[in-house]
Amino acid sequence: MKLKIISLNLILVFLTACSFNKMYLQPTNLPEIPPDKDKVSITTTTKNDTTLVEFNTKTLQPTFLKKNKDTINLDYTIESVIFKSSSGNNLNGWLLKPKTVKPTITLLHFHGNAGFLLSQYQAMTPLLNYGFQVFVFDYSGFGFSEGKATRNNVLLDGNSALTYIKSRDDVKNTKLVIYGQSLGGHLSAVVAQQRQTDIDGLVIEGAFSSHKDIASETAGVFGRMFVSEKYSAYKSIQEYKKTVLVIHSTEDEVIPFKMGQKIFENANTPKEFYEIKKCHICGPDFYADSISQKIINMITVN
Repeated sequence: MKLKIISLNLILVFLTACSFNKMYLQPTNLPEIPPDKDKVSITTTTKNDTTLVEFNTKTLQPTFLKKNKDTINLDYTIESVIFKSSSGNNLNGWLLKPKTVKPTITLLHFHGNAGFLLSQYQAMTPLLNYGFQVFVFDYSGFGFSEGKATRNNVLLDGNSALTYIKSRDDVKNTKLVIYGQSLGGHLSAVVAQQRQTDIDGLVIEGAFSSHKDIASETAGVFGRMFVSEKYSAYKSIQEYKKTVLVIHSTEDEVIPFKMGQKIFENANTPKEFYEIKKCHICGPDFYADSISQKIINMITVN
């Protein structure tokens, strides 16, 4: 009887741990692309309207259409790319470029734990108005990217995206800054520490300080007990020596404000903390001008 009770307890612990660990990644998985079609269409709700987006099935190049099927003319260009991650998976990314200026700074965006490119890229578009070019991509298991969404793959994918973007001729002559939001903000501290000679700066917005810290906010001591800490922002940031800007909203209802403070307190100088208002990772929507200027300033200082 005792053996049965012990076995049941171990199973319960295992299932609980799996449940906690799965909460970090909630990707949108798209249907498999039919081999006999040239295009696939997805309807999405953008900031202003409901939009139809057609994807070329070979290049995954998106075309944004109005309700009457006329093409929407954007203020920026989108180049869809497929690149190989060290996870073994082919990943889909978009390079966003402003049409009116030649960028001198490239932002490598690490997005949050849900959705996919079509729902995530808009977080960065306000910064295009200030002359940045932005590379956004989907981790393994998100959107059109292959594979399974795991924390191990996310770290491999982040490093691989950095390797890919640095290889491009239109990026080599620009300053390169990692801009991570939410789960991507947590990831950005880890990748930046591992690859700091490859980047010129780091922006962390609305990030949790560690997997265990955010789990404990949801489930107290049990969350901290059952979640494995594969890597953490607040530990990695201690070994990162270049300039960092930490952004967090006091009105953030997803990631507690104190976690942004914890990351900042553990960071080395030069560093800046930007306390904002509004919703979780809404900084570029409401503070694009000041965030852009802070990024430019920190690159100049660096």
